Amino acid sequence: METVRLGKSGLKVSNICLGTMTFGAGADETMAFKLMDRFVELGGTFLDTANVYSGGVSEETVGRWIKTRGVREEIVLATKVYGGTGPGPNERGLSRIHIQHAVEASLKRLQIDAIDLYQIHRWDVESEPEETMEALNDLVRQGKVRYIGCSNLKAWQLSTYLNIAKENSYSRFISIQPLFSALNRSIENELLPFCNRLGMGVIPYNPLAGGVLTGKYRRDAPLPESTRLSDNAGYRRRYYTEHMFDIVESFVEAAAAHGVTPAQLALAWVRADPRITSPIIGARNLTQLNDTLGKLDFTLTPKERAAIPAVLPGRWVGKDPVYDRTN
Repeated sequence: METVRLGKSGLKVSNICLGTMTFGAGADETMAFKLMDRFVELGGTFLDTANVYSGGVSEETVGRWIKTRGVREEIVLATKVYGGTGPGPNERGLSRIHIQHAVEASLKRLQIDAIDLYQIHRWDVESEPEETMEALNDLVRQGKVRYIGCSNLKAWQLSTYLNIAKENSYSRFISIQPLFSALNRSIENELLPFCNRLGMGVIPYNPLAGGVLTGKYRRDAPLPESTRLSDNAGYRRRYYTEHMFDIVESFVEAAAAHGVTPAQLALAWVRADPRITSPIIGARNLTQLNDTLGKLDFTLTPKERAAIPAVLPGRWVGKDPVYDRTN
């Protein structure tokens, strides 16, 4: 892997990020340690988690691995805030009170003094963006957070936060984490051009479309057990359509023609967009991780990328979670 600059900030990260949503949900701690060890062995330095992944187990697992391996200075650690962490009315969202409680809990679970990249997980209709940005800026000034970022925002929502930061001389978001793959290109409409214009880092998740682009799901066949689509209704709404099967079947054929696996082609397709900084890949086991990262030197020219079966530019299959609030 290569080291790249995250947006216009001085923060350097590997050009691929390891997502840890599977830790505690498909990958136990022993496997999670193996996945992180292998990722680092391949040159990875960028880990992404969230306070709500597996009810906090993901953060705890990452924290124990960092402490056990003694690699805190080598790792850029990102986590997120928004989701519910308890039954109380102030235990979710982007209010000042929840952000302050959530960051302390994340620091404790991760066993660190400061979070490298603290991201809001999504837009909060019940918290004023001014309150959110002020609270995040306070965390940076207090040294509990080094940089701030965001995830799952529309272009106008991102613009709202950035304008507040500029008007008040607050710390601003250096990166965004959107959904992006050959099956979901919605960010090409506004968000990706907007971020490119601003020089923001883009660290997209789901480059393999939750494993759909690997070809593991077959038309007119039952869903395999213990997979993203079988276990998560949101992922089924996002991808499980006839249109998806039309694209994936051709996508798998294209991968064979290029001499790579479908997972490797899916990652290369995302990386081929020069506006992308560091795609987030996930895995439940070493076989999946080694497959996805097995051809890091494989690249696509613009002409080759355009020929790969994918949804039309700016479109997506199923329901897009950013534009459809039911997901």
